[in-house]
Amino acid sequence: MRRKTFLIVLGVTFLTAGMAAQVPAANPAGTDSSQVPAQPVPASAALRLTVQDAEALALRNNPQVSVYRLLAMASQQITREAKSNYYPTVYGSVTAVEPQPGSRIAAGALNNPIIYERVAAGVTLAQLITDFGRTNNLVATAALRAKASNLNAQATAAQIKLAADQAFYNALQANAELKVADQTVSARQLVSDQITTLFNNKLKSQLDVSFANANVSQAKLLLLDAQNNYQAALSVLSEILGSSSQQQFDLVDPETQLNPPSDAVAQLVDLAFSNRPEIAAQDYEYQAAQHFQKAERDLLLPDIRVLGTVGSVPTGAPQLESWYGAVGVNINIPIFNGFLYPARSREAVFRAQASREQSRELRDRIANDVRTSWLNANAAYSRISVTQQFVDQTNLAADLSQTRYTLGLGSIVELSQAQLQQTEAQIQFAAAKYQYRIAESVLRFQIAAP
Repeated sequence: MRRKTFLIVLGVTFLTAGMAAQVPAANPAGTDSSQVPAQPVPASAALRLTVQDAEALALRNNPQVSVYRLLAMASQQITREAKSNYYPTVYGSVTAVEPQPGSRIAAGALNNPIIYERVAAGVTLAQLITDFGRTNNLVATAALRAKASNLNAQATAAQIKLAADQAFYNALQANAELKVADQTVSARQLVSDQITTLFNNKLKSQLDVSFANANVSQAKLLLLDAQNNYQAALSVLSEILGSSSQQQFDLVDPETQLNPPSDAVAQLVDLAFSNRPEIAAQDYEYQAAQHFQKAERDLLLPDIRVLGTVGSVPTGAPQLESWYGAVGVNINIPIFNGFLYPARSREAVFRAQASREQSRELRDRIANDVRTSWLNANAAYSRISVTQQFVDQTNLAADLSQTRYTLGLGSIVELSQAQLQQTEAQIQFAAAKYQYRIAESVLRFQIAAP
């Protein structure tokens, strides 16, 4: 009797396996499209994209890159603004006056000049002779801040490149998990069909069918979540690449070999200190703050300028000559202005000291980020082999559970648990490789490596 039962079970197994092999590839779960949504855009309509393509598109199209590039260009104009004090100021004037006869300016000034009727035109020139270094320090401040702004633009480009890598690998991971979910639906549907056939032949109970159908529903929910996660990952990738609408991509998995990160953590920290543009930018900011502090201190020193004017008076009162001209030197010596200049100098001193502390804090933070990213990369690399072992063990357990259940030696609960562990292992293995790719990208970003 047991031999006859075994032959029936074996025959039903082969029969249902053959039926499952004939299911069209477009619908591996054996369900209608209303239950498991298909991909909204076919792969043939998607743009083929490698990680290098994603980086190039992000650097070309992402608005943040343009913003910081434009800010860097604006900071260069500030340097030209500061240098303008080196050059003479020239302006022309045209004046026409019709005064009250015999009138004078009698209030608001210590002098009491006569106002003559006239029409005149002339040119006035003012040239800085020396302000004892204030202009030089202002120009140096602007030039150093322009350099810092350029480096900040480079740092922004590196951040966008890292974001493109992360979005690309997250999308690849979501796609891999989608494939696992799709295969899980197919596998559990096959088991459900087998158990249903056995139930129809009075060889399995209704409880077994219920468990099998529940497993199928659970797999379909997993597939729905995986599809949603994949589309969300594509949306994030589209945003990083500078697109306001979601694009469909045919993502190309990199073929490069995965190698463990370097063990020389101290050398990685030194590389970060040498290569990170943020550190160089903050150093320039500190130097700029020092020059600005000197410029604010120089406000207490005299300002010497030469002045000149020349013009003609084609018509006017008979007391006026037909042309005029004068040249002179003006020296402004600050004496007292309510302690404004000393306060500005002290403020600049404190800001320079704060900039120095910011530079030190930035180095400490980057050193910690390098060490943390190195630890994460090592852990992610180790997970690849561990999850591979996890997959192998769960595959073996699932096969044994399937065999035991087919032979009537195991329960549906045992089979369901084995399938659940197998799915979990496959998802973790699908994610492990791409998580290490992301960890590699983060570590490269931390040390500013190409």
